[in-house]
This record gives sequence, C-alpha cells and structure tokens, in this order.
Amino acid sequence: MFEQAAGFAVLAAISPTALLVMAVFLGSANPKRTALVYVTGAIVMSVAMAIAVLFVLRAAGLNQPREHDPRYGLRLGLGILSLAAAFVVARRKRPAPDPDKQSKGFLSRLIARPGRATAFLVGVILFVPSTSFIAAVQVVATARAAVPATVAALLVIVLISALIVWLPLITYLIAPDATTRTLRTANDWLRVHGRMIVLCALAAAGAVLVLNGSLGLAG
Repeated sequence: MFEQAAGFAVLAAISPTALLVMAVFLGSANPKRTALVYVTGAIVMSVAMAIAVLFVLRAAGLNQPREHDPRYGLRLGLGILSLAAAFVVARRKRPAPDPDKQSKGFLSRLIARPGRATAFLVGVILFVPSTSFIAAVQVVATARAAVPATVAALLVIVLISALIVWLPLITYLIAPDATTRTLRTANDWLRVHGRMIVLCALAAAGAVLVLNGSLGLAG
C-alpha cells in the first residue's frame, strides 16, 4: 500500500509552477513569513482533500471486496483524465507562465504583491488535487488497513505531494543564500523544460492508472 501510494504522490508532487512561485515568495520583502504561509496553504489543502477523498471512497464502499469493478473502474477513469490532461498540455502552444513578468492572469496578480492572505490562497489554489493525488489516496482508501496505518499513509501522501514547496523552505531556513542561487538556476531551467516535465508526469500517471484499471477489470 505504502509503495504504490507513494509512487502516485511523487507524480502529484511534480509542479514547476509551485516551485516558481516559491522562488518569488522567497525573494519578497518578508520571505520567511510569506513562504511559510504559502506552504501552510498547500498543506491545509492537501490534508483536507486527502481526508475528503478518503471518506467519500469509504462511504461509497470501494474498500469492500464486492466493489471490485467500481474500484478499478475509478482508476481507469482517473487514468483517462490524466491522459486527456497530458493531451491538452501537449496541444497548448503558449509557454509556461513566468511569475517574474507582469501578466493579467489571476495567479500572477496574486503573487505580484505577496502577503499572508495571498500566499495562503496561492498555496490552496496550486494544490487542488490532481488525478495522481486522488489515485494515491484511493490506494489507501480501498485498502483494508488499520486506522494507524491509514493515517500514516495519508501523512506520507501529503508530505510527498507537497515536497516541492516545504523542502525549499527548509533549505532556505538553513542556507538562504545557497537556496536562493539554486532556485534561480532551477527556475531558469524549469521555464524552458517545465511544460515537458508536466506532460511526462501526466502521461506516466495516466498510463499506469489505465493499465492498472484495465487489468483489474479484466481479472
């Protein structure tokens, strides 16, 4: 259970935009406070959605043996959605958003003047659950595990899926100058390759879920 859920959580953690925004917040007038609130928003959203998805799936009885087909049907559906999202990303011609440039986009306006409220809101928005995150929680929700194991698995999912924001904050608190330089270099690379990274993550998650769901339904 842990291994499969962690694998999907790793795919959910791939978010070049979340890292770019962290770089912007760490370069703001109050970097520690703003980044901490941003991470808090991301964690709160991840925890809330993990609990919500868990209870919805458990309430639907997908953890019961008799719900074998609906359980794998959901995984197949999540896989198709992920592949569809990958297709949309592949077809989109415009470059990835650049947080350092002025834009009329909603997210760009939020991060243009970093504050506690806007940082928290950005964290919540960017960590709306992806298909990979839902798939990770579904692995836990459909496993007949004890409460302590279920709680531990959900914590692992949340921590891994939010790794892209809380790890840079910790390294910044330890070594601010080195972290700033590293983020600047990483962001320059992500602006060029971020779209391809997201596309590969979506395609990989979709392929795994479609294969897993299809084999489960056929079995």
